Amino acid sequence: METAGSPRFRESLPLLALAALVMLPFVLLALFGGTSGAVDRPAQDQIPIERPAPGVTDLPATGDDTVILSELTATDAQARNAAVEFAAIGPGSATPFTFRGNAADRARARDCLALAGMAEAGDSDSDQRAVMQVVLNRVRHPAFAKSICGVVFEGSQRPTGCQFSFTCDGSLARRYSDAAWRAARARADEMLGGATDASVGNATHFHADYVYPWWSDELDKVAKVGPHIFFRWRGFWGSRNALSARYGGGEPDPLRLQETALAIAAANPLPTLLQGGEAVRSITTETVEQSVDTGSAPSSPGAGVHFVLVSPGDSPAALVERARGLCLGEGYCRVQGWSDAAKIPAELPLTDEARHTLRFSFVAASAGSEEAVFFDCRTFPAPAVGTCLPARP
Repeated sequence: METAGSPRFRESLPLLALAALVMLPFVLLALFGGTSGAVDRPAQDQIPIERPAPGVTDLPATGDDTVILSELTATDAQARNAAVEFAAIGPGSATPFTFRGNAADRARARDCLALAGMAEAGDSDSDQRAVMQVVLNRVRHPAFAKSICGVVFEGSQRPTGCQFSFTCDGSLARRYSDAAWRAARARADEMLGGATDASVGNATHFHADYVYPWWSDELDKVAKVGPHIFFRWRGFWGSRNALSARYGGGEPDPLRLQETALAIAAANPLPTLLQGGEAVRSITTETVEQSVDTGSAPSSPGAGVHFVLVSPGDSPAALVERARGLCLGEGYCRVQGWSDAAKIPAELPLTDEARHTLRFSFVAASAGSEEAVFFDCRTFPAPAVGTCLPARP
């Protein structure tokens, strides 16, 4: 063993010092990276780096959908939203957006940004700019698509789970006046040119004040513009430092995105469990298969295995309540949910693909066994009820 005073030890000192400098960032990450949102967060954007929670990419962008409206009346939701204080951290200071791309990218980015502003915020100048700022923040955040059109249409290629509700609820068929387009495009051009909206800063989520989605409690409320409330993630993922992804152009064609979204919406009219309270398919001892999409929904809930459609914006607690409603009476009853109608299996046993894409599983309490609730925590991050399904590669 070398001693501190030996010649060989003194010769090794430079190498040891270099090794210590190399290891220092990893030591700091080990010390600070494992904590989740601090209780006393600093008022500035310089927040200690924290490891992002799994599944945060699936939090919805807005709460403007019938699933959330079913949870509280508009009046109750407004009262509950008003009771939540604004976080001391505030919205933060947005960094001007730097556009990189060709003329075609610029035109597509402008139109997608303008469409999001009109669809989500109407004709209001301040409301549109706030929504556009959220879109630009998402483009630079590692949790979202890396193009403006990609962010706006994110999730619209699936039957459920679109990040902006207007891309999958039929609103894409709406037509806007030439004057509305000119005004929105002008605002979008300014934002692409580096203009920022200080009122919402680094916010990445928002919803209308007349709804109260379950994920509101998971984020910091930082601003209110018009009827919309804006939020930031807690910890590092809500900081200005997290908005570091480099935009590089490559905008997809918004017309094709719109056509795909409309086709998906038209081909998947099935209601989610929270919307209709029904199973898409039930397998019981009395009937092999009954299906909503063939017009033969189960005549009554009860024992059996019920396959349902769920959405990432659903309240986990509400899903459990609806599942209990499907499992009335005695006998073994299981409710399993998928967020893509095309993935819902036609029969038992479940295939490997069906197990891999499963998002929600509920087993009712029965003689000798307790109720069991599981969620895919990538789709439903930090559910207040149940436990996480085992992670699958």
